[in-house]
Amino acid sequence: MTNFHISLGSDVADALRDGRPVVALESTIVSHGLPRPDNLRVAREIEQAVRDAGAVPATIGMVAGELRVGLDDAQLTRLATVDGVSKLSVRDLAPAAATGADGATTVAATSAVAAAAGIGVFATGGLGGVHREAAQTFDESADLVTLARTPIAVVCAGVKSILDVGATLERLETLGVGVVGYRTRRFPGFYLSDAGFDLDWSVESPEQVADVLAARAAQGVHHGGLIVANPLPVDEQLDPTLHDRTLAEGLAALAREGITGKAVTPFLLAHFHAATEGASLAVNVRIILRNADLAARIAVAAAARRPA
Repeated sequence: MTNFHISLGSDVADALRDGRPVVALESTIVSHGLPRPDNLRVAREIEQAVRDAGAVPATIGMVAGELRVGLDDAQLTRLATVDGVSKLSVRDLAPAAATGADGATTVAATSAVAAAAGIGVFATGGLGGVHREAAQTFDESADLVTLARTPIAVVCAGVKSILDVGATLERLETLGVGVVGYRTRRFPGFYLSDAGFDLDWSVESPEQVADVLAARAAQGVHHGGLIVANPLPVDEQLDPTLHDRTLAEGLAALAREGITGKAVTPFLLAHFHAATEGASLAVNVRIILRNADLAARIAVAAAARRPA
């Protein structure tokens, strides 16, 4: 019988056994989020950012049906360079394994797999959320409901500004997902440092995030995720005027071409890349590298709290 269990990379297995800090990383940014050949270079830079801050990177993905926590470089290269890599949410993991697929894990799948493997911190760029016109389409990312039942800290730059940010925050509140701003009381909008919405809580250091995680564990009451919203500095964000104009043009193109459902986000991201002449891609890379660094420092602080 085929072994469908989660496989750990040797570095990740050793770190988890020894109680050393580990940071989960998604693979959709490698296979679907960044253009070739930049995707493989940036994926390696993300892993190195985690190492430089003192933690072990665990990029999660599926290779020939094997669900891996801690891809080696050959596996990472495969997911970055071959065609036909499936985009895997939680519900897709079992069918993909049974059919021997190559797959890149979304935020939802990465969170769930990381938590199952015993990893408590995950770095990504931006969350999925409630899509515009969701009242008609019911289009909402599985990231939200997955985080409602997955005890993991997700360091991100909020949700992509192409989504309905206000509705996403309302859904996170309803689902009981914790949200704290990192050195801010304003929720970031991925490309933008401020999406225009207040937050109830903020934290000032990786150690304070580790305290939040320790309090959650000690209380034993809240079993969902914690979003650590880490905005870009204002001088590193996408120019707001350029952002707003590009978004308006993209939404108009969606309506004109009748694009709906799963095709919306890839279309808008591609439109941003083209219309901003690559500026949005540069912002995207800055976001994930900063989040990888912060996530690693949180993991280090959390590991230091554990008894020897």
